[in-house]
Amino acid sequence: MFKNHIKIAWRSLKKQPFFSFLNVFGLAIGISSGLLISLYIHDELSFDKMFADTERIHRVDLDVKFGGTESKMAVASAPMADALVTDFPQVELATRFSSGGNALIREKDENQNVKEPYVTFVDASFFEMFGLKLLLGDEATALTEPNTLILTKTAAEKHFGVNEALGQTMILNNVETYTVTGVIEDMPKNSFLRDYSVFMAMAGYEDALSPEWTSNNYPTFFKLAPGADVKNFQHQLQSLFGTYVIPYAQRFFPGISEEQFKAAGNHFYISSTPLTRIHLHSNLESEMSANSSIQNIYILSFIGLFLIVLASVNFMNLSTAYSLKRSKEVGVRKTLGSTKITLLWQFLMESGLITFISLVAALILAVALLPLFNGLAGKEISIPFTNPMFWIVLVVMTLLLGLFSGAYPAFFMSRFIPAVVLKGSGEKSVGGGKIRNVLVVFQFAISVFLIVSTIVVYQQLNFIQKKDLGFSKSQVLVIEDVFAAGDKARTFKEEVGRIGQVESVTLTGFLPTPSYRTNTTFFKEGSTHQENTINMQTWRIDHDYLSTLDMELISGRNFDRQFVSDSTAMLLNESAVAILGITPEEVLGMRLSRDLGEQDAEFFKVVGVVKDFHFESLKKGIGALSMTLGNSTGALAVKLESEDFSSSIAAIENIWRKVAPGQPFNYRFMDDAFNSTYEAEQKLGKIFMVFTILSILIACLGLFGLAAFNAEKRTKEIGVRKVLGASVSQITYRLTIDFLKLVGIAILISLPLGWYAMNTWLEDFSYRINIGIEILVLAALLAVTVAIITVSYQSIKAAIVNPVKSLKTE
Repeated sequence: MFKNHIKIAWRSLKKQPFFSFLNVFGLAIGISSGLLISLYIHDELSFDKMFADTERIHRVDLDVKFGGTESKMAVASAPMADALVTDFPQVELATRFSSGGNALIREKDENQNVKEPYVTFVDASFFEMFGLKLLLGDEATALTEPNTLILTKTAAEKHFGVNEALGQTMILNNVETYTVTGVIEDMPKNSFLRDYSVFMAMAGYEDALSPEWTSNNYPTFFKLAPGADVKNFQHQLQSLFGTYVIPYAQRFFPGISEEQFKAAGNHFYISSTPLTRIHLHSNLESEMSANSSIQNIYILSFIGLFLIVLASVNFMNLSTAYSLKRSKEVGVRKTLGSTKITLLWQFLMESGLITFISLVAALILAVALLPLFNGLAGKEISIPFTNPMFWIVLVVMTLLLGLFSGAYPAFFMSRFIPAVVLKGSGEKSVGGGKIRNVLVVFQFAISVFLIVSTIVVYQQLNFIQKKDLGFSKSQVLVIEDVFAAGDKARTFKEEVGRIGQVESVTLTGFLPTPSYRTNTTFFKEGSTHQENTINMQTWRIDHDYLSTLDMELISGRNFDRQFVSDSTAMLLNESAVAILGITPEEVLGMRLSRDLGEQDAEFFKVVGVVKDFHFESLKKGIGALSMTLGNSTGALAVKLESEDFSSSIAAIENIWRKVAPGQPFNYRFMDDAFNSTYEAEQKLGKIFMVFTILSILIACLGLFGLAAFNAEKRTKEIGVRKVLGASVSQITYRLTIDFLKLVGIAILISLPLGWYAMNTWLEDFSYRINIGIEILVLAALLAVTVAIITVSYQSIKAAIVNPVKSLKTE
């Protein structure tokens, strides 16, 4: 019987190639899209789960408000790790990192530096904390001595070769000498350490010995004992504030207590985040690597589910519509003794066969599209063909999809009454029109929802691109790691400034693109009370900084070479002035110091106020900022006059080769650095666009098939109308308007849902667009246009047929 069902199912598919193709193609797109999205989600959910005892590892987080500024940080103070192990018996181990940013590294006897973009100091307990093993070296001693480091396998191959790396001497940033004491496998791509290639011993880092509880620069991880009560421990963590932070703060604010600290509107909250939740649930300052968002996972999960459901709905719609042609077949089979159960199995077998063929096609599609999807998502995902669990899940899901897609058509057709359908009244007995209409509405409601989402994401990204940032990022070339030129950094700046295509140039390591920075607390002259403090970033710049980046002064003046006293001058931004509670004019002449509680404190005199500019992501507000003159040689920002960038870059590189022989020449454009801040949103926008197009395609396949069926069903009606004088346009309108009514209902349902969902998404941005009526109208017009194009082809095709031929049709 099974073999007989398969034969009949295959013959049935061959009899209706057009509808079979629509079903297979639609399901293949849905399955392949769902598969790719599932692989992406699985990769995102697997982050940091490969480490030993990963479920017991947590990171310390701080939420600090002081001096008018609130900071939510993924870092803690240097003494925090020791306090965790000493004060809490449930803490087995603690480890600190201290990101060194990038570093220039070379072998001892070489002159040519190589840039390693991600290096970090780390405690010797690093290996025990994460259960890591060295390929070469001893975990127990590798990072216990000062000036030692371990390299990842890739970094070791780059510099020496893996087997030759152990014991080699390396020079970091042309100053510090380190010995290679180990080689470790490259960090997993789905871990928070994925970008890091050099791990240096914290034992040689002087700042790690600092007793300061108010200077927070160390990502700190700890491992709880098995069975420890995590919720209870979260409450206990807060005790560190009163035990250590307040006593330390009393050195600068004598007599300050927890109550006084809170009464002034300040707070200091200590909490922790499980390691496995960081990637999707943490978006704090000073994260060790870029994180994603659980919101994106929810969105992609819904999109993947929607695409599969859309394809399944297509199958139901087309199958029930085509059932009219098979009504007499069902009547004859029932008359000859077929039971309802037999027919049910037959039709389920047909849906199963279509689903199986679709699965094969979907796997071929997924393999072909995977490289493009990886490029779109920034992943290195592969399809786990060798994993038995993958095939089990895939087969089970395919069977469920086939059952879900085929159950309604099977039950629907198996209920036909032989006496009715054999009399030629099949059209009346088939029915199902209302169900098909509901399914069409459902399909287009999802498509319109995705159209709204895609438009909003791209509008927000466009808003970010065009927003006035308070500085000019266009045609600004940033030369990195200028410190490698040593005492010739100033000479390099001067010579670059003489190039004809260069408008202006500034030497500083502080640029208005998001990077790792810390805040400093200042107090007003004459008072050390906490109410008179301001917590803000301090940038060291030169005299040409404002002019190079086109920043605007709203009061006072810029630094001036004619004033020797400007070595202790300061510029503030508007946000800092607002915290002080005075006007930009009143702040001029005020003196501030960061040397809290010291008698010989150095004071900076405010000489100007800079208009607020964005130096963080637009997801955050503009914080308080000060600028002082200083020797910061991290980068050189060059404002170019013409767009002949290649010749300008070549001229700058020639100067670099002269002043810094053997040092790498690395550069980037400021607008590219700015855009990289929104890489996650850009990827989401592209993914939205691709899967929105696919959802529309699937919906259109179903609409196209239903329009074809509708036109075929009304062939005689069309012939009669033409004989009675109806024009092609009138007939096309009659055939199209019914579908457009359904699309209209779908639009009315989906627009409010799309508006609400995307407003929720936009809440992550401090600076955002408003979802205006024009966005909703555009989405509706796109949906209607697509529907008209899809349906009109079949409608016009049916309307232009010779009526004589139409009337002869049986």
